[in-house]
Order: sequence, then structure tokens, then C-alpha cells
Amino acid sequence: MANVTFNQEPVTLLGTALKAGDKAPDFTVLTTNMKPVTLNDSKGKVRLISVVPSIDTGVCSQQTRTFSEQATSLGEDVEVLTISVDLPFAQARWGATECIKNVQTLSDHRDLSFGEAYGVVMKELRLLARSIFVIDKDDTIAYVEYVSEVTNHPDYDKALEAVRNLIA
Repeated sequence: MANVTFNQEPVTLLGTALKAGDKAPDFTVLTTNMKPVTLNDSKGKVRLISVVPSIDTGVCSQQTRTFSEQATSLGEDVEVLTISVDLPFAQARWGATECIKNVQTLSDHRDLSFGEAYGVVMKELRLLARSIFVIDKDDTIAYVEYVSEVTNHPDYDKALEAVRNLIA
């Protein structure tokens, strides 16, 4: 497992740590309208999955905005998803306030299906650890970043480069 801290305190990640080359595990999360979404729903597209602890915090909000701003330039063959354990209603309110486009916000609050499958559930906090996953059209993981200090930003450039390499 990745060594991850939250406010410099070590946290225990539940689930299996993934790496580039692994088959992307399936999961079920909820849209802001409480409809289930699985990995298979975006099959045939490159997926950039941005994982945040809580959409309503500064770094998480900025992370989602950054990928939203970049999503347009990535084209229609790329799906950008932000996943957190925030309630779908809170995600919908945040999205309306922030006017986020080109990113689908999804909630893992019900089952932690995504978090456990991707090894990002922080046991002590029942939140997801900040991380990035880029998955190719054939459901193989091309890029993974488990951010070592959850309050820090991910490496946006490397994640976007991984996506661009898959669509080039």
C-alpha cells in the first residue's frame, strides 16, 4: 500500500493499491441524481478519475476546477470523473455554485465500492485519499498517483500527459 498522511498523520488505506498495467476494477458510485454509475458506463473512452476527500474544501475544489478547465481540450473520447464520499446532494449544490462543466461528480458514500476497489479509503476518516487514475479505452490503468500528503495537490501535468498519450 501507498504511504499516505493526512495533516502529516499516517492513515490506513483500505483496499488494494493499484499500479499502471493493472486491469481497472469495476465499481458502482452514484450521480448527483442518485443513479448508479459503473466503470463500464464509460467503456471505450479514456477515463481520468480524480479522487478527492471532500469536494467542498479548497484543494479538492481546485483539483476539480483544474481538470474541468482542461477537459475541453482533451476531446470527446475522454471522460473526466471526480469521486468523493460527499453526499450526491452536496456534490450537486457545489457543482451548481462552481459552474463546473465537463466533469461528472460521483459519490462513493453508499458502499465505498470505488474506494475499496482502488485502495483509497482512509480507514480513520471514512474519506477517500487524494489520488488520480487514468484508465485506457480497454480498462487498463495507464497512470496512478496516490498523493502522499492528502492535503497537497496531485501532479496535474503528469496526469494530463498520461491522458494525452492515450489519445494521441
